[in-house]
Amino acid sequence: MMRTIAFSMRLCLVLLALLAGDAPPASAEVRFPLRIAAAGTYLEDAAGKPFLITGDAAWSLISDLPAEDADLYIADRKARGFNTILVSLIEHEFARNAPNNAAGIPPFLVPGDFTRPNDRYFSDAEHVLDAAFRAGMLVLLAPAYAGANGGPQGWYAEMAAAGPDALRAYGRYVGKRYARYPNIVWVQGGDYDPPDRALVEALAEGIAEGAPGAMQTVHGNRDTATAAYWPDARWLALDTVYTYEDVAAAVQARYRAGPHRPFFLIEARYEGEHGVEAAEIRKIAYGALLSGASGQVFGNNPVWHFGGPALYDTPAEWREALASQGAVSIGHLAGLFARFDWWKLKPDDGRFMRHVEGAPSVSTVSAVADDGTFAVVYIDGAVSIDLDPSVLTALTGSIEWYDPSTGARMLTKPEADLRRLVVPALSRASHVEDWLVVLRAESRLRSE
Repeated sequence: MMRTIAFSMRLCLVLLALLAGDAPPASAEVRFPLRIAAAGTYLEDAAGKPFLITGDAAWSLISDLPAEDADLYIADRKARGFNTILVSLIEHEFARNAPNNAAGIPPFLVPGDFTRPNDRYFSDAEHVLDAAFRAGMLVLLAPAYAGANGGPQGWYAEMAAAGPDALRAYGRYVGKRYARYPNIVWVQGGDYDPPDRALVEALAEGIAEGAPGAMQTVHGNRDTATAAYWPDARWLALDTVYTYEDVAAAVQARYRAGPHRPFFLIEARYEGEHGVEAAEIRKIAYGALLSGASGQVFGNNPVWHFGGPALYDTPAEWREALASQGAVSIGHLAGLFARFDWWKLKPDDGRFMRHVEGAPSVSTVSAVADDGTFAVVYIDGAVSIDLDPSVLTALTGSIEWYDPSTGARMLTKPEADLRRLVVPALSRASHVEDWLVVLRAESRLRSE
């Protein structure tokens, strides 16, 4: 009883903190299952509403957290504007009781034997899937994370020992067991391009047999072109980009190379690792979305492993880290993109943004709606940008300057012959230099 009261108090504190701050508005409920839109480049829900993947890496959620903590996490992410979580179904290393769950229950009756799944473990996992479905959240679910270089972080050694037949049977088991959840996209691989592709193929095909119509994607090595590594994979519905380098450049390269199907940024550098702070998180996220991706997944250390075994020192306790500046920035991003038709955006080919002046490290990325009705520019360290407004149908609406760190915005009227935008000297406590500017041919943005 006391544990239930304590959890309820923590949940109330989370919601009160969000209400007190500048939390994004809750989005309309999603109608699952998702499908690929007719345009072929993004997802939409069953009612035809475009779905922008706004994800959080929660790899160890199923294996590491008791039910009440999992509920706390999902409620927090939903309230902050996230609509997607990336989770391992079974965890090999990054959980305190790995491979057992928080209750000490192992995923297999015989360790590492994919032919002997433990019903109790997979039944317990349904708590997270149920909670995510009630919250209207997509679950990117990895059935067997392979692990970097096929090493002990993941399951690749056990997968190789089991062989394709056992993996197909395991795939059928989890696919059939969770087929009733319309909010799952299965994630094959896991930090690895397996030399024996037949292992992943068998697992993916087993899931397709157990859950016909379920979408699947893949998480490969960094900087792998997933469509090129899996050219004949009939199960591969969505592509991903995974890079620790220039995200905008990597996403633009995938956009130009094709194939013509949705893809999203599944991983880049995480907040709290490699010295990454909120400013770089914003550069990553906006760089992906303005370069052709149909979504992005944010990561934070220690949230992704919830305080279990980690790769790097953890700067905070995971509950405290839920309110990190990076997570707050992603919430503002979700609120901003909900106010315009983001699915119309196409990466600028250089016709719209002509020149940028600013610091030596200045960076910009821009996108223009395919019907010419609006454009979005992300600038970091710029003092002015030169544009060609003729790319837009007519610049009659206000120009919106948006602070992606706070969600604050300011509207200015366009000049009669707009060629140069000077970054306004807005007061900013954070002293960072990145901004969004939204130019519209219409009279105003949709209300929040």
